[in-house]
Amino acid sequence: MSGARQPVFVDVDTGVDDAMALAYLFGSPDAELVGIASTAGNVGVHDVCRNNLALLELCGITGVPVSMGAEVPLVEPLRTAEDTHGPQGLGYARLPDPTAGLTDHDAAEAWVRAAHAHPGELIGVATGPLTNLALALRAEPALPRLLRRLVIMGGAFDYRGNTTPVAEWNTSVDPESAAEVFAAWSDSDAEHLPFVLGLNLTENVAMTPDLLGRLAEAAGSSSTPMSVADERGTPSTASNPLIRVLEDAMRFYFEFHHDQGEGYLAHLHDPLAAAVALDTALVRYRAAPVDVELTGTLTRGMTIADWSRRWGREPNALIGVEVDPAAFFERFIATVGAFAQQLPHS
Repeated sequence: MSGARQPVFVDVDTGVDDAMALAYLFGSPDAELVGIASTAGNVGVHDVCRNNLALLELCGITGVPVSMGAEVPLVEPLRTAEDTHGPQGLGYARLPDPTAGLTDHDAAEAWVRAAHAHPGELIGVATGPLTNLALALRAEPALPRLLRRLVIMGGAFDYRGNTTPVAEWNTSVDPESAAEVFAAWSDSDAEHLPFVLGLNLTENVAMTPDLLGRLAEAAGSSSTPMSVADERGTPSTASNPLIRVLEDAMRFYFEFHHDQGEGYLAHLHDPLAAAVALDTALVRYRAAPVDVELTGTLTRGMTIADWSRRWGREPNALIGVEVDPAAFFERFIATVGAFAQQLPHS
């Protein structure tokens, strides 16, 4: 976790937990964020672009290019998840309109440019549907060999789905793109395999009101205690501007998970991917060939890992199978808390 800062390129569909992942990368002394690709998913791509630009401005970060990705998946019409993430993607949080603009090139080209600018060094992180990355691979088939590491939040391995009985959200929104990405690594002769964090792993990482209070404390901020008994949408009164946004976003996320029967908590899928991008030792993995079901009447979007090698294919992914949530939260709270503390209170 020490040494030179590592160039990181993220592809996000921001999204409450994507926003938490961005906050982690903003605050990590090990990360040099070299670009943000916006993908349609949790909300439409225009809202995602706005959220990314607005979060950068809230945090006083300049010089990180934000690119717009495809407005629709490769094949299917777009489905979005405002019920999960709120009407604009950040729950109850409302950010001022950003003043910065987007790049003049799209997100697929941004992937390729970043990889060529940092050959063999770039860490890619994808926490939304893989549309942009699939299009980037079509444009530059050498991308797997140019990247140092790729971390994907997506799929569900030997585990129920959260969109259909068997499919995870990101993969379900654009299963063709996920299939193309896994196929690209199968055919690439890349020295590394992508780290794939599915629901079987990420649903072990649950944010709670107590942990959110610890984050505010680490930021030196007042906080708004939360419980299931609160009036819905109660606004945060936190003194720190980033903590205030994260509390307003997380309250919506807590309420959604509660309504799903999962408790007054929220799974931090994407922040785990951000943390693993910088330190893969946070998770234990198993290598396997992975493919995505595209034609099944009931199973479209399902991710299949051939643990027993019945397909006769070489592994094309390292699948996360075990994580220590306490170790993750200790690092997340310390990193985001210290970063938030540097921001002017208002």
